[in-house]
Amino acid sequence: MRFGMIAAVALLAPGASWAQDGTGDAAAGEEHFNRQCISCHVVQNEAGEVLAGRNAKVGPNLYGVVGRVAGSYPDFAYSDLMMTYGATGAVWEEANFTAYIQDPTGYLREATGESGRSKMAYQVRDEQEAHDLYAYMATFSSDAAAAPAEGEAPAEAEAPSQ
Repeated sequence: MRFGMIAAVALLAPGASWAQDGTGDAAAGEEHFNRQCISCHVVQNEAGEVLAGRNAKVGPNLYGVVGRVAGSYPDFAYSDLMMTYGATGAVWEEANFTAYIQDPTGYLREATGESGRSKMAYQVRDEQEAHDLYAYMATFSSDAAAAPAEGEAPAEAEAPSQ
């Protein structure tokens, strides 16, 4: 319940700068990724080139995560809870990505109505950092809708249906 209220208030708060700007700051997201995320994740393209991270294999490859169905990276052993979420057809976009990385288990439980745990233990405590990480991950996506072109207003991100 607490998570739902926080998420609802955060999504509806008109004064939040990230809500007005759409995505966060990709450069700041890169800094955060290099401080925290590289211990578990890598961003590696189809050619095998490591674009970010240290080839870590604890978490799934995040190349193209924005616009990808949740829990769908091939040959990664996701938690049952993430697989349940992915089976709903949920696609990673700003609203669900940022909510998930702030409370992985809580978000998945609320989104699916199921019990269980996410394998991702780390939680991004700062909401702006979550949006910055999304902006950085969007730079590795082939989904043209993932990040607006410079000077353009972003499309409205929809919260996942519950």
